[in-house]
Amino acid sequence: MDVLWLSRLQFGAATFFHFLFVPLTLGLSILIAIMETIYVRTGDEEYKEMAKFWGKLFLINFAIGVVTGITLEFQFGTNWSRYSRYVGDIFGSLLAIEASVAFFLESTFIAVWAFGWNKLSPKAHAVTIWLVAGASSLSAVWILIANAWMQHPVGYVIRNGRAELTDFVAVVTQSAAGHQIIHTVSGAYILAGFFVMGVSAYHLLRKQNTVFFTKSFRLALAFALIFAIVEVVQGHANGAKVAALQPTKLAAMESLWETKQSAPQYLFAIPDEKNERNLVEFGAIPGALSMLAYHDTQATVKGLKDFPADERPPVTLPFISFRIMVGLGFLFLALTLYGWFKRKDLEGNPGFLKVMLFAIPLPYIANEAGWMLAEVGRQPWVVYGVMKTSTAVSPISVPQVMTSLVAFILVYSLLGAAAFYLMATHARKGPEPYQVATETGGAENA
Repeated sequence: MDVLWLSRLQFGAATFFHFLFVPLTLGLSILIAIMETIYVRTGDEEYKEMAKFWGKLFLINFAIGVVTGITLEFQFGTNWSRYSRYVGDIFGSLLAIEASVAFFLESTFIAVWAFGWNKLSPKAHAVTIWLVAGASSLSAVWILIANAWMQHPVGYVIRNGRAELTDFVAVVTQSAAGHQIIHTVSGAYILAGFFVMGVSAYHLLRKQNTVFFTKSFRLALAFALIFAIVEVVQGHANGAKVAALQPTKLAAMESLWETKQSAPQYLFAIPDEKNERNLVEFGAIPGALSMLAYHDTQATVKGLKDFPADERPPVTLPFISFRIMVGLGFLFLALTLYGWFKRKDLEGNPGFLKVMLFAIPLPYIANEAGWMLAEVGRQPWVVYGVMKTSTAVSPISVPQVMTSLVAFILVYSLLGAAAFYLMATHARKGPEPYQVATETGGAENA
C-alpha cells in the first residue's frame, strides 16, 4: 500500500459516506417545502404536521451531511495538495462560491425554519423552507459544476506551471455540467421520494396514522415518478455525452475491448482485465451500444485496446456500477408507475407496500453506483486529459495517511450509526399526537 492508494481509498470512503446524506437533504427539503405550502394555501393542519415530522428526519440527516462535507473538503489540502496547487484557481473558486453563497443561505435559513414555527407567520415560515431547499440545490449545482470541470476541463490555460481560469462562463455553462446536474439531482429526488414512501409504507402496513401517511406516500410517489421519468430519459442523453467526452469511460463501462461497428451491449459479462478480454458474454443486444453512444446502430465504437494502456480506467467497477445504476433506474420507474395506478387504494395493496418498505436502500445504492462510475471511470485522470491522479497526491508518508484513514473510518462509523439510529427511531415512532379539524367542525385524533 502506497500513499496514492491510501489517499484514494480515504477520499473515496469519505465521499461515499458523505453522499449517503446529500441526496436526502436535496430531495426531502423540496418535499417538506411542498407540504408546508399546501398547508399555507389550504389551512389543512395535517400538512403542517407532515412538514414537522419529515422535517425532524431532515434535520438529523442535514447535520451529519454538513459535518462529513466539511472534513471531505479538508482533504484537498491534506492529501491532494498538488492537485489544489495546480487547479486551485478554477476548482477553488467554484467551491468558494458554493460555501460563501449557497451553504451560507442554507445554514442560516434552516435555523430560522427549525426554530421559527411559533415566531413567524405561516407564509413567512414557508418561505424559509423554500430558501433552504433552493440553497441546498444551488449548493449541489456548484459542486457538480466543479466536478464536471474535472470530467471535461474548459475555460482555462496552462500558465506558470498551473491551470489558470480564463473563461468563467464557459466553465459554468458547459453542457457536461448541465447533464451532470440533471442526472445527479434527479437521482437525489428519487431517493427522497422512496425514503418517504418507504417510511409511510411501514406505518400503513401497521394501520398507524393512515390518513397522514397516505397523503405523505401519494405526494412522494408523484415526486419520485416525475424524476424517475427524467432520469431514464436523461440517462440516454448522458450516454451520448460520455461517448463524446470520455470514450475510455464508455469502453470501460461496457467492457468493450475491440473497436466494433454496430457494437452490441451485453446484459452480462465477466471482464478479464489482465488478458484484455471478457471471460463470459451473453445477452447481446446488437447495435445497442452504438445507438446509446451515437444514436446510430451502425456507428463504430472505439474499444479499450485502441487507447494507451496507461490511459485506460479500471474496467470491472465501472462495468458493474453502470449495470446496477441502469437496472435500478428502470426498477424505480416501474415501481412508481405501478404505484401511481394503485395510489387510491394503498392499504389494499400490502404486497406493494412491503416492496416499497424494503426498497428504501435501493436509491442509495443507485446513487453510490453512479458516483462510482463517474469517478472510477475517469481514472487515471483526476482532471480528464490534464492531470493524472498519481501526480495530484500530497508529498506525505504512508503512516500519516494510514492514521487519518483509520480515524475517518472510526469516526464516520460512529456518526453513521448514530444518525441512522436516530432517523430509524423517529421514523418508527411516527408523528406526535395532534388534533385535525373535521368537515363538521369537530376534531379527531389523526
